[in-house]
Amino acid sequence: MIGNKTLDLKSEIPFSASSPFSIGSPNALDSTISPPYVQPASGVCTSKNASAAHQDSQATPVETVHRIGDRKTSIPGIQIKGIGYAVGSQRVTNADLQARGFDAEWILRRTGIQSRFHVSDDEATSDLAIRAAQQCLKNSGVGPEQVDLIIVATMTPDHLTPSTACLVQAALGCNAAALDLNAACSGFIYGLVTASQFIRTGCSRYALVIGADVLTNVTNPQDLQTFPLFGDGAGAALVGAADTNDSERECRNEFDRSSRQDDFEDRSEGSGILAYRLASEGELGKALLIPGGGSRMPLSHEGISQNMQYLQMDGRTVFKWAVNLIPEIVGEMLYRAQLSIEEIDLFIPHQANIRIIDAAIEALGIHPDKVFINLDQVGNTSAGSIPIALGQAIEQGRIKPGAKVLMVGFGGGLTWGSCLMRW
Repeated sequence: MIGNKTLDLKSEIPFSASSPFSIGSPNALDSTISPPYVQPASGVCTSKNASAAHQDSQATPVETVHRIGDRKTSIPGIQIKGIGYAVGSQRVTNADLQARGFDAEWILRRTGIQSRFHVSDDEATSDLAIRAAQQCLKNSGVGPEQVDLIIVATMTPDHLTPSTACLVQAALGCNAAALDLNAACSGFIYGLVTASQFIRTGCSRYALVIGADVLTNVTNPQDLQTFPLFGDGAGAALVGAADTNDSERECRNEFDRSSRQDDFEDRSEGSGILAYRLASEGELGKALLIPGGGSRMPLSHEGISQNMQYLQMDGRTVFKWAVNLIPEIVGEMLYRAQLSIEEIDLFIPHQANIRIIDAAIEALGIHPDKVFINLDQVGNTSAGSIPIALGQAIEQGRIKPGAKVLMVGFGGGLTWGSCLMRW
């Protein structure tokens, strides 16, 4: 339940040709949460964004299908081979912040965060990414010489150029393509889906996907409401073909086959992405913005004096948007994978705010024991949030082979992404 509105995903989802898809509207919290799908005349089930900038009352059902419904939304035959993570070297508690003028009780009550990790003066994003990647490769049993693609999802690169991914490539000694990807807190999901497509099409053998951010360097240490939210961390995942008979050949040949109407062309019990969705809400971009430092506003003495180098956040807009977003996108993932919420083994939402997570638990009806939370200990680590949670969940024995793991990321851009995997 959100407010006095209930979204029941346990019962059959009602379809209507006119029902709106309310993801993204910052005012949607005050309106009825509508079913997350529309049923076009063609019978193909699709989603429809109904934020103000995306409203298109003239769109026909067929046009809606071509925009969204005819895209593949699953990537079978891929597997995460290993996970690694790293956090900043300095643990900072709420009591530490209180000594600097922050309200420790407010931080805990409003965010659920008790501590977070900050980098030291000689640590940067690449240092965390390299440590996470090294642990990931060790855990997967794959050498760096076998990695041929590196994707680093970050909004806090060491430099504008070279990319942080190139710094990781050099440190690891990989013979690999390397690129940075900026989707803020959704970045790891974006990177995971991108890498999985390289694996699925046979264009990569092993892809290293890293979510890493050092947000303490881009948040104002005098901002009493924003600075306590963030920690510094990185998580890495090694993606490869699933360990099944002829899986590599199937990955290479899948896209040579004729396309099928059904998204669920592979209903085997093997590992893979059962459903995914990536999207953006650019018209809300100013809700999470670092104004200075880019080509629009190069850094200057004047800009620095006005704190333009720091993150500016409209917390109320982001909160309302996220609270509405999670139930909607989870509903879509469950529908596309043909699963119920009870069949999900572990739900890993982006670790942004405990109130957002609690609202999602109540709206979805998922048992709290199936929701992974480490926000209280590490804070919001942006692109590092989900892969760090994956690594800790594996260490705790909460993810085992065959487990169905649902991940949802959301953040600056605004962007969001969701991925439902069979481990």
